[in-house]
Amino acid sequence: MKYFSIIVMIGSLIIVQSTFAQDDEYKDTPYFSGMQNFTIVDAEDMEFDSYNFFNGKNCNTIEGKKFRRSYYIKEGATRSSVIQISRNYANAIKSMGGTVLYEGAPQTAECADNNGIQMVVGKVIKDGNELWVEVASFNGEDYRLTIVLKEIMKQDVKASAMLDSLNKKGYIALYINFDTGKSTIKSESKPIITQIVEMLKSNPDLKLSVEGHTDNIGSPKSNKTLSEDRAKSVLDAIVTDGIDAKRLSSLGYGQEKPIADNKTDEGRAKNRRVELVKKSESKM
Repeated sequence: MKYFSIIVMIGSLIIVQSTFAQDDEYKDTPYFSGMQNFTIVDAEDMEFDSYNFFNGKNCNTIEGKKFRRSYYIKEGATRSSVIQISRNYANAIKSMGGTVLYEGAPQTAECADNNGIQMVVGKVIKDGNELWVEVASFNGEDYRLTIVLKEIMKQDVKASAMLDSLNKKGYIALYINFDTGKSTIKSESKPIITQIVEMLKSNPDLKLSVEGHTDNIGSPKSNKTLSEDRAKSVLDAIVTDGIDAKRLSSLGYGQEKPIADNKTDEGRAKNRRVELVKKSESKM
């Protein structure tokens, strides 16, 4: 038996952490887990599939990696209401910084798989990807969790393309993933660093300013510090791979220079970036 974190609701609004034992046959998704008194009775993960998520008016058809989990109440456990199940996950979505797109039991949502069923639908921007979530509560004894991970900020940039952008525009925006609230570069973004190093090694006279930017979540002061730390982290990674530190500088602007609307998840994802800026001859 293994133990997994779960989301539990006390009253109607408070989300806390708890654990329960679960059979090895099925595991929770990497993003949301089951309620305390429920166990997984069916699970399916698909590398690529589509699903219709109801937004209150129509459906958004989202393609990507799909996770599906069916939960059933444990023997002898206290039954939950459909509203309690729905509200629990709605709060979990919000606690991740996401948006609840719909909560209720639609009667005319013919595009949705669970028309007429109490459901909550939400979207979270996580590590540069869109995480779409639906929880359909059939009754107080069972519910189904469906998640689709849509990649929107996956970046496969080659050294030649970086140099072309630097020569034409003077800068290039890169979407490098970091640990949440930290400056540690995630492993999936290391190939971008490799391409930066390759470009610099092939162009020994090129000098760059590494500049960090954030969205507007949090205080301006903390965002500026975070952007500075992330820019310095990228600089350090480049130097570690063999580039002379004298060719580089770093600074952070925090939330001061957005390139998209911070009112939307997509806009905030675009604003969380690292820019490489070509230094002019006068600054070299």
